[in-house]
Amino acid sequence: MDKNKHKVSRRNRRHIGIRKRVEGEPGRPRLAVYKSLSHIYAQVIDDLAGKTLASASSLESELKLEKTGNAKAASAVGSLLAKRAKEKGVSAVVFDRAGFKFHGRVKALADAARKEGLVF
Repeated sequence: MDKNKHKVSRRNRRHIGIRKRVEGEPGRPRLAVYKSLSHIYAQVIDDLAGKTLASASSLESELKLEKTGNAKAASAVGSLLAKRAKEKGVSAVVFDRAGFKFHGRVKALADAARKEGLVF
């Protein structure tokens, strides 16, 4: 098997395992993270209603990022997402790392969201 296909299949397997345990509810929605090579995306989701409550990504012009695929950009996205979630009345979330390892950009986003006041 191709190395990259194997990496993707392992991440998908981890993602399925995580989603079995993690579910967003109205009182504690799910903070879902996705990262590509050049960008990072995050959203706060109420799974029971099927609605996205808040979202942020490194593509947004209000962040004014020079580089979008690094930990600095991820922490900026995390703090922006936490501010938007607080505006919607969300203070506690469950973290869905989508099969990605809790390291690097994913960890930077989570730490920045925690610093802004989100509890998870």
